[in-house]
Amino acid sequence: MIFAPDTEVALRTVVNLINSAANGEEHLATVEQLDAFLEAEGFSGSRTRDEAELASIHALRRELAEVWEADEDTAVATVNRLLRDASALPQLIKHDGWDWHLHATTREAPLSDRMSTEAAMALVDIIRSKEMDRMLVCAAEDCDAVVLDLSRNRSKRYCDTGNCANRAHVAAYRARQAATSS
Repeated sequence: MIFAPDTEVALRTVVNLINSAANGEEHLATVEQLDAFLEAEGFSGSRTRDEAELASIHALRRELAEVWEADEDTAVATVNRLLRDASALPQLIKHDGWDWHLHATTREAPLSDRMSTEAAMALVDIIRSKEMDRMLVCAAEDCDAVVLDLSRNRSKRYCDTGNCANRAHVAAYRARQAATSS
């Protein structure tokens, strides 16, 4: 394990949120799609379930996508602003089958504040551990999805949104076969 379990969950949620708009596709176009996303991510707490909430999550997604490829100073400035804007106050919480973990907002805070704070707290761990190089963009030429490399040997290069790794491996195999048969 590289990070605490709740940090890894938050980081995977950030990846999934950013990738919900990868490759020109929109997977959070409706409040219902946001509901399904939050359910799949195990994200609880108060909700307004309206277009304004959806728009706030789209704005957060854009900010997090920028942080993903930012240099350390820019990432720190954004993370600090996200925490400040949400009036974050870290505290240990137990809920929904989770043991003690950090929350920095209340369950009643707006969804975008809760999601941005969870993301910012996870990014804090990445930044202070000097692990920003684990935040990647998919190595496939035709993919702009992000990748979180939590492997021990830092070998993950392809996203989980499709078959990017498989397509790359098949192409490399075919290239090798063509080179040996020439």
